[in-house]
Amino acid sequence: MMRAKRLFQTAAAAAAIFLVGLGTAGCGSEEQETEKTSLRIGVSLYRGDDTFINNIRQELEACAKEYEQETGTKVRLDIQDAKGSQYTQNDQAERFISLECDALCINLVDRTAATNIIDRAMEGNVPVVFFNRQPVEEDMNRWNELYYVAAGARESAVLQGRIVADRYRRDPDSLDLNGDGVVSYVLLEGESSHQDSLIRTEWSIRTLKDAGVPIERITGGIANWERSQASALMEQWLLEYPDAIELVISNNDDMALGAIDAMERAGVSGIKVVGIDGTTPGLQAVEDGKMMGTVSSDKEAYAKAIFEIAAAKALGEELPENVVLEDGKYYSSPQRIVVEN
Repeated sequence: MMRAKRLFQTAAAAAAIFLVGLGTAGCGSEEQETEKTSLRIGVSLYRGDDTFINNIRQELEACAKEYEQETGTKVRLDIQDAKGSQYTQNDQAERFISLECDALCINLVDRTAATNIIDRAMEGNVPVVFFNRQPVEEDMNRWNELYYVAAGARESAVLQGRIVADRYRRDPDSLDLNGDGVVSYVLLEGESSHQDSLIRTEWSIRTLKDAGVPIERITGGIANWERSQASALMEQWLLEYPDAIELVISNNDDMALGAIDAMERAGVSGIKVVGIDGTTPGLQAVEDGKMMGTVSSDKEAYAKAIFEIAAAKALGEELPENVVLEDGKYYSSPQRIVVEN
């Protein structure tokens, strides 16, 4: 049984004994103050400066405050930034457990290196909710107190492909800028080892082909989800392929914004850009007409699922009805298309 539940039971037992004592003495008060349960949840982020992850962090903090108000349970979120180091993240997880955190929420630096964290969590009997970076299946199957929350990578890629396909059906000339009957694109990819990057790349292109959009790849590159790296790549491509690029397909919004930065510096317009994530600056770029569209995950539902799984498992409670897990472990956040007017 988890530490938070033990605290609750201990407090309840103490209160019961105290009230029995009062009853024996022939006096008592209906206004006696009772001790409330508290929760401490350790959260480790792969990188705190990632825009999407920072959006999720903000939503997690909002979830904790809402939970406190609704239940009277004091919640402490101990949020740490691993700064891209798995070694640092392992240390953070060990510290969380030594501080008797009731649950862990881990955004892995390296999805293939979850073993150390899982080992420590199993020893301490502390449930773990992984998010955004999925541990390999063998690790997820090691224990029944491991969970994973994310936005489905295949779904997001298919929706991204639909943004382009729908635009092409309505207005092919807006994508085929040179009128040669082919939409020439460049591709900005996330980390080569990240499952979402691989899936998003495959399914966005497959969706376009299945929809009958005539596309031709000019080039592509790995920008590791980062705006600055994508900007540097796009700047180079604009020089190497002048007047050839008609579409930028990006695995996330930050890289899409990096491509737009490079286009603005070069004074280039007309090239359409699509992203994924629906980050705050990404949505603003769509609204401003700088980005053709993005796929927005419901970040409130995403963070709420992380928090509610962690809280329920820490307290040994059943999950809320709105949190439906596939195979008892996996939650997929809702997503929707957002396009420019």
